[in-house]
Amino acid sequence: MIKIETAFQQGKAFIPYITAGYPNLETSEKLIIAMAEEGADLIEIGIPFSDASAEGPVIQQAIDHALAQGIRTDDVFEMVKRVSSKVDIPLVFMTYGNIIYGYGKEAFFQQANESGISGVIVPDVPFEEKAEFYQVAKEFDISLISMIAPTSKDRIQMIAKEAEGFIYIVSSLGVTGKRTEITTDLGEICNLIREANPDIPTAIGFGVSNPEQAQIMAGHADGVIIGSAIVQLIHDHGQDAEEPIRDFTRSITDAISHVG
Repeated sequence: MIKIETAFQQGKAFIPYITAGYPNLETSEKLIIAMAEEGADLIEIGIPFSDASAEGPVIQQAIDHALAQGIRTDDVFEMVKRVSSKVDIPLVFMTYGNIIYGYGKEAFFQQANESGISGVIVPDVPFEEKAEFYQVAKEFDISLISMIAPTSKDRIQMIAKEAEGFIYIVSSLGVTGKRTEITTDLGEICNLIREANPDIPTAIGFGVSNPEQAQIMAGHADGVIIGSAIVQLIHDHGQDAEEPIRDFTRSITDAISHVG
């Protein structure tokens, strides 16, 4: 497996998100490879889950479609195992606590490791409860990636001190989805993180949807995460989404490459 740190070693990192199995696993695999070829530095792979509380309507629709197609966690593991041998960037899961509990903690992290997954993001498990997964994740060399939201406030530096892989900074309150404006003081959050742990990279997600926003976010953090805009392109183009996804990936990587 490829260490997450490598994603941040060549400048600002672009981190796209994709829902596994939308519109089907074959297309997911093809799009992951395409984004890696066009300069994505790390890719988040969402495991379909019926109660994905952090997701907005675009990603929720994709999840519902994947579940209706019968996509299960084992199918995602098999797809990732195939694709991880074809890309040279880290892959991480975006999933939920009940997926891990239902699969069995030991079995989940072992399968993740064997599939080539470098890290796991679990948005519905708060920092104070991360011990539930931390030891078993560590046993299988998987980074448990922490999230920091605008409401974290006094907890920011505490979370940062213990963070691994990278810190996922949530740009705005609410669920994922495009936003016309992001008003959170992200610069202050990033500064607090760096004061507490200067070695941990940061990446901003939730609401970032175009090159202009990505460039602004890259001015604050070490990386930019985009999900809903990518899933919307897949919704619009279906199995023919490869070229639009390639174009979009290039537009983001070009935009953030000029940020120092």
